[in-house]
Amino acid sequence: MTSPTLKDLIQTLPQLGRLVWIGLRPARGEPMVRVDSAIAEIGLGLEGDRFKGRPESKRQVTLIQAEHLPAMASLLHLPDVPPELLRRNLMVSGLNLLALKNRQFRIGNVVLEMTGLCHPCSKMEAIFGPGGYNAIRGHGGITAKVVAGGTIREGDTVSVIAS
Repeated sequence: MTSPTLKDLIQTLPQLGRLVWIGLRPARGEPMVRVDSAIAEIGLGLEGDRFKGRPESKRQVTLIQAEHLPAMASLLHLPDVPPELLRRNLMVSGLNLLALKNRQFRIGNVVLEMTGLCHPCSKMEAIFGPGGYNAIRGHGGITAKVVAGGTIREGDTVSVIAS
């Protein structure tokens, strides 16, 4: 038996994730609003979110991995980090978001495509105090564009689309 190649390992992602939180940013600087469901529109992101990009924008939807929140809390010396403070739209559990690089994935009936990393901004320093920016580095999540629109709901399955 031959060992799998790196390409084989990268393409192997049988785990299913779960959408555990949805948040919308109604306006710049306004607190996020948690919702049970949201409508994803091709080229527009999530209905009700402040994102007003273009169809070719790579930052239509932002995602964060639930498993990273305890690590951030530990680095910040806090008991927890509420997802709304991170200003990401979707929080996913059970699936390594970084493994979605150059891939399309499905949340419920919506198809997204990872477009890059979602790095923290200077607001993290204002929200968490000195060192907030560095505590979030490497844990900021990913950006994605909407390939096929529809409604996403908390509890939806997150799965990679085989290429």
